Amino acid sequence: MEQVTISGGTGFLDVNTRARAELPQSLRIALATGQLRRPLATTLGPVLDLLVDGDYRVSGPERLAADQELTPTDTWPPSDEARVGYYRTAIRTGHRPVAVVLADGERELIIDGHHKIAAYREEAVEPAIVRIIQAYSPS
Repeated sequence: MEQVTISGGTGFLDVNTRARAELPQSLRIALATGQLRRPLATTLGPVLDLLVDGDYRVSGPERLAADQELTPTDTWPPSDEARVGYYRTAIRTGHRPVAVVLADGERELIIDGHHKIAAYREEAVEPAIVRIIQAYSPS
């Protein structure tokens, strides 16, 4: 598990808004194909930059446990059926697209990958995820 400290983060994900940040195409391709390079903290930099300042742990890609619930941060189920279909085809042919999940201590929030998660569920395959966990320090 990688440790990363974020200073100067935008706090974008801490704001209750429907506005979406645009991830760089290279990161979108890496997540769509499941070919993430290490260190994850560097590869996921554009996502991590959206978080509030703090210490985080990043792990994965890993399989999401079958009984693990996720909390969508966008429309659920996703409305773009063609995009879900694209990922279903990829999963059937052996690719493992990766979703990004933020653990906030109470829930696991889907911050990127709603269509991927939906496709995995429709294919009855455990999703591949990268998990970002805020490392809480005792107060």
